[in-house]
Amino acid sequence: MKINLNFTTKGKIAINNFTNEELMEIFNRYSNTLTKKYIVEISIPDEGNQNIVQDGTLKVVLDNVKCDIDIFFRELGRDLKVPLKKRLDGNLDNVFKVERVQ
Repeated sequence: MKINLNFTTKGKIAINNFTNEELMEIFNRYSNTLTKKYIVEISIPDEGNQNIVQDGTLKVVLDNVKCDIDIFFRELGRDLKVPLKKRLDGNLDNVFKVERVQ
């Protein structure tokens, strides 16, 4: 299953403070931690994610989904606020919106 994580307006402002590599590392780290709690395999392919900040979207692929992905991504978004807020002055509500591509 292919998913696009479309950053909100404030989410885009927050990710502007990071490099592409840093964003992929943060998402990998936090999503891998959540896969210990939720039964899902998540991968963040290099292809299509070369310009996360400019595109405002992170593309992920899910396999062996045996959980509610809405809850998974809600919790992931909440967890991701921590590192993103460290480089952002102000509040950060929702980080991204989930768009199911396939």
